[in-house]
Amino acid sequence: MSARLEGVRDRLFVYGTLQFGPVLEELIGRVPDHDVAVARDWRVAALPGRLYPGLVPRPGRMAGGLILNGLTESEWETVDAFEDEEYVLRPIPVIGEDKPVPTYIWTADVTRNDWHAEAFATDHLPRYLTHCARWRGGQVR
Repeated sequence: MSARLEGVRDRLFVYGTLQFGPVLEELIGRVPDHDVAVARDWRVAALPGRLYPGLVPRPGRMAGGLILNGLTESEWETVDAFEDEEYVLRPIPVIGEDKPVPTYIWTADVTRNDWHAEAFATDHLPRYLTHCARWRGGQVR
C-alpha cells in the first residue's frame, strides 16, 4: 500500500465523479455500500479545463457527497492511482459522523464556479466512462 494510504480504513467521502455508480463499476468493478453525506465549510469547485471537481475549504458552504463503505485495500489503491497528484488525502469532519472521514482535497487552482453533478451526468458522463475504461485498461495489476 502506498504511503499516502497509510492509516486509511474502509471509508471514503466522495463528492465528484466517484459518486456515480457507473464510474465506480468501471474503476473498481462494483458500487460499494454508501451513505449520503455532507461536509460543512467545504465547496465542490469546478476546475479549469477538467471534467471533475476539487474539494476546497470555504467557510459557510456545504459540500454534498457520499461516504463509500467497505473499500478493500486493492480498491483504495485503484482509486488512489486514479486521482491526480494535485489531490491530498486527508480526513475531514462530515456531519453526523463521530470520526473524520478521508477524502481527496484539491490543492491547485479552481474556478469561481461550483461543479454540478447533474450537469456532469447530462453532458459528460459517457465520455468520462470511456476515459475511465481506457485508464483502467492501461493499469498493470
